[in-house]
Amino acid sequence: MTTLGVRLFRKLAVDRDGVTLPDFESRAQELFSYLLLYRQRPHRREALADVLWPENDSTQSKKYLRQTLWHLQGIVDARTGPDGRRVLLVEADWIQIDPVADIWLDVAQFEQAFAWAQGGAGRQLDLRSAQGLREAVCLYQGDLLEGWQQDWCLFERERLQNIYLSMLDKLMAFCEDQHQYDDGIAYGASILRLDRARERTHRQLMRLHALAGDRTAALRQYARCVTMLAEELDVSPSHRTIALLERIRADHVEGASPEPTEAGIGTTSPVEPLPEALGRLRQLHGVLSEFQDQLQQDIRAVELSLHDRR
Repeated sequence: MTTLGVRLFRKLAVDRDGVTLPDFESRAQELFSYLLLYRQRPHRREALADVLWPENDSTQSKKYLRQTLWHLQGIVDARTGPDGRRVLLVEADWIQIDPVADIWLDVAQFEQAFAWAQGGAGRQLDLRSAQGLREAVCLYQGDLLEGWQQDWCLFERERLQNIYLSMLDKLMAFCEDQHQYDDGIAYGASILRLDRARERTHRQLMRLHALAGDRTAALRQYARCVTMLAEELDVSPSHRTIALLERIRADHVEGASPEPTEAGIGTTSPVEPLPEALGRLRQLHGVLSEFQDQLQQDIRAVELSLHDRR
């Protein structure tokens, strides 16, 4: 049985039974990539022509589609088994990827791993789901089809990048729960390469460094957070980030919940010493008081603005 391997992360690469196929015409690459990304359904020829050749009239775009399809079939439409099935199912009005064709697709593996782990927090992952996510993030060698600027590609690129960031978030939480701090820090660094001002990730990294016993690295992570937020968004760190900074300075990170739980703000760990718990709760009370004061000021400012417009 012939297996077609396709990679769409970073750039299109196609192989047949491990042998890399030569590059093929750019429009054929685009047609093939589009069909693979939307492989769950058939596509009308007219709709495909409009997507790939929007600058041409219907007659011309359909002609280009026929020529491109013929070129693509000559490269990838190898038989996948004794039943004679082909990679592409081509009918008079419809085209699609054969859903039972023997194709290995990096995006499909990536999405499947995310589906298995979706809906649960990182700390709730079982070992199998966590391993699936670890393997999936390794597939993400770069953004989808880097350099392509078609509208459909930009949409899919952003969607898959968001999935990648969500996977890394879950793995960071899982690694913290499993005391695998170095791995968690590496996942956080991968997030910041894509989104330097992601404050939640800076906060998670501060915690991981502190839990690993490197308070200096945790404080430096805070300094990087301040710089990135100022450069990217022109804002200061949130109260939550500042509260974490104070806990790190006081060496009181252990036992504190990094983010609010579903029931609300993280509760005290049952094994946390009472004096430390009291100190942490007082710090939290101070942060909440500051937040309440700021909220009252904002409400008052809006009320005054509405009053002046009357």
